[in-house]
Formats: sequence, structure tokens, C-alpha cells
Amino acid sequence: MAAFASVYCSSCTSCSQQDAASNETTEMENTQIVEPEFDIVTTHGTMRIKLYNKTPKHRDNFKKLVAEKYYDDIRFHRVIEGFMIQAGDPFSRDTSMIAMWGQGGPDYTVPAEFVNEYWHKKGALAAARKGDMANPTKASSGSQFYIVHDENACLHLDGQYSIFGEVIDGLDVIDKIAAVPVDRMDRPYEDVKIITVKPVVTEPEPSVEPSDSAAVKPSEPTEEK
Repeated sequence: MAAFASVYCSSCTSCSQQDAASNETTEMENTQIVEPEFDIVTTHGTMRIKLYNKTPKHRDNFKKLVAEKYYDDIRFHRVIEGFMIQAGDPFSRDTSMIAMWGQGGPDYTVPAEFVNEYWHKKGALAAARKGDMANPTKASSGSQFYIVHDENACLHLDGQYSIFGEVIDGLDVIDKIAAVPVDRMDRPYEDVKIITVKPVVTEPEPSVEPSDSAAVKPSEPTEEK
């Protein structure tokens, strides 16, 4: 089948309308590709993350949990230096439930979203999940996530766990958390908590109001008093 290309002249009205519509579409697309950012405020510093739009199910779930203050006062319950740091379990708020840390979360999972261009580089944000035997579809935990400390130790996880964001500022905070002493179950002896997670809001540029002197065009006649 032959391929057809549209040819148009920029000087005609219909083509100008097409140009305007195309520009509006491009502007909408540019607006849609903005990836949301959040500050994860911890007892050891603040990490700024961005969530990928190519993993919309994980992005939207994380946004929902943040709006619910789900992550506030949750501990990093599993820390392995040279590997990753893990959080997101609501059980970790309660030290009397320490034996259950790592098993908590909402009563749902998130379908896997594997994107080839995302890999386990340092600072990558990925969803935790149950093992393959109990979870053959590799569905993600509804809330638990981990952040990569050493990419070389995590590269074998590519294509196995959904990567849905990355740390864009505060990589040193990962180092600080990864360095805390832990017990034989990789639980930090000291409290390493998420104080809160909050969206980064970009303030719109203020509009410039025309001055009174500019309200009347010089070329227009004015009424004489």
C-alpha cells in the first residue's frame, strides 16, 4: 500500500489552522511528559525523586499513597550496604511487630511494568514483590519499594522488578542510610525513618499586568479635557 504525505502551504487559511492545531497538540504532549517529583524527607536527609510516566500504574499508585500520608513515619526496615535500601511497610511503624516487618502493605498488588530503558542504576526506585513461586506474574507490592545503592550488585534484577522512578537529588542520603549498622536480618539498629513524602510543586510564573500608561496606544486619539 502506498504511503501518502500531506503537503500544505503555510500561506493559506486552512493550513494555518492546521498549524495552530498541531502546535496545540505539541504543547499538550509537552505538558503530559512532565514527570512528577517528590521529596522523601528522612531522618538522614532528603532525597528528591521523579516518577516515570512510562510506568503509569506505579506512578499513580505512589501519588495516591503520598496523598494519603501512607509513608509518614515508616522505617527503612531492610538495609544492605552495597545493594539497596528498602521501605514502605506500614508494620515497620510498630516495634512490637518487628517479626512481621517486610510483610505489610495494602490489600492489593500493582501489575508489573517493565521498560527496557530503565535499569538498576544507583538511585533507581523500584517496587518490591513476592518471589516467583508465589507470584509468577511478578506483580509489585502495593507500597513497598527499594532504592539502589550499588548498581553493580543489582543489575541481575533488571527485567525482574518494576523500576518506576529515580533519585535526582540526594544520592548521598542513600549512602548515609546504607552505612548504618544492621542486625542479622538487615534491620537497622537505629531508627531510619521516612518523616514524610511531599510533592514538589512548581510555582507558575507570575503574569505581568499592563500598566495604566500602556493601556492607551500612542497611535489612538485621546479625548482632550
